[in-house]
Amino acid sequence: MRRPRSATQMHTRMHPQAVPTVHALRTRDAHCVSFTVAGAADGVPVVVLHGGPGSGSQPDATRLFDLTRFKVVQIDQRGTGRSTPRGGVRHNRTDLLIEDIETVRIRLGIKRWGVLGGSWGAALALAYAGRHPQSVTGVVLRGLFLTSAREVRGLFVTSRKRAPHAWAKLCAAARCTQPAELLARCAARLRRGGASDAQQRTLALAWRGYENAVLASASTRRKLVPARSSHKESRKLVDKYRIQAHYLTHRCWLGETQLLSLARRAAAAGVPIAAVHGSRDPVCPPDNLRRLARAVPAAHVERVRAGHLASDPALRERVADALAAMFLPSTHEGRTLRRAA
Repeated sequence: MRRPRSATQMHTRMHPQAVPTVHALRTRDAHCVSFTVAGAADGVPVVVLHGGPGSGSQPDATRLFDLTRFKVVQIDQRGTGRSTPRGGVRHNRTDLLIEDIETVRIRLGIKRWGVLGGSWGAALALAYAGRHPQSVTGVVLRGLFLTSAREVRGLFVTSRKRAPHAWAKLCAAARCTQPAELLARCAARLRRGGASDAQQRTLALAWRGYENAVLASASTRRKLVPARSSHKESRKLVDKYRIQAHYLTHRCWLGETQLLSLARRAAAAGVPIAAVHGSRDPVCPPDNLRRLARAVPAAHVERVRAGHLASDPALRERVADALAAMFLPSTHEGRTLRRAA
């Protein structure tokens, strides 16, 4: 008996454009930025900005879209994913990421596009929309990170109560005795030459373990998944957290005041903004939603009983709905996102 084709196979058969194509953008400052394009060639264009910083694009992000109606562009930010040099922090700042996004848009011949960003990607989405509102049709955010010192302290100091054992392991790997210095110690040891390769791999694994424990603390259903310990996988983690430490120690060259100012600028230029945030998010405080709504009253915001990750079914469903409502209004007439109280 012939096996039935999966939904993915049927999508690919009916719409060959759904197969992602990989492209590369070579910058003037020796970076090679990788990006993929999937979906319908004539679909509604949306660029997806990943979190981290340092995480790289996630292929599953395309599941949020109807690829028969959307054209989805995913960019591996400098030093992440397929982009090279991997883990490179030289010429790696937020203003340069924004320039890369705009250059990719021009390269693809897209006049205007929507923007989807999650976590750090949500902050980058607002910053990009504020700098280039004429290029943006709308912004959808998931788990908004405001790049504030308060949030960074919350992750490295306050959240130790959520995962005390994992936090202690991270402190030991960073050789840190003062909680307030943990991020700085991680950043220093993850710099090239800041510690031996073995010590950097140990630190990256400990950081990943702490991150997983904090995420797991938001739900009794989420199980801790140990980080892979192979040499190749641990080296990837070193690259990821080197970039993350680099950005967080500089508050991503934004900070909450500037980021919300850019959000207001985008809204004033007519760019609609929608945000979905998990009420149990242990990484990006749910209060960030209120802060955005206060700064940008026109923003449509919604709290969902969920955690931080886009893989949470409730969060994924509402983000997918927000994307369709924002960019495919003809099929979602009468549906609006609830405003924050």
